[in-house]
Amino acid sequence: MKVENTKAQMRKGILEYCILSILSKREAYPSDIIAELKEAKLLVVEGTLYPLLTRLKNAGILAYRWEESSAGPPRKYYSLTSEGELFCQELAKTWQELYQSVNKVTK
Repeated sequence: MKVENTKAQMRKGILEYCILSILSKREAYPSDIIAELKEAKLLVVEGTLYPLLTRLKNAGILAYRWEESSAGPPRKYYSLTSEGELFCQELAKTWQELYQSVNKVTK
């Protein structure tokens, strides 16, 4: 068994929460989301992000708006819906519980 596979699964498991956390602070363009995730050393490519954003939008967690761009085509900016805000809060609570549990077991 390769450790890289397990590490990738761990990252995937928290990626949705991280994206929603970014959007809980402000609306964002996908490349801004990718940049913030990369800065946090959570490497994500567009091919991973766009399907996730679409799935969350279809689930009513995210909304988007188009904004004209002076340098190219219009941009799609994502934000949390009311349901998304509640969903993100629930994930935050779950993350804290999980974080505490894992720390307790691994220390």
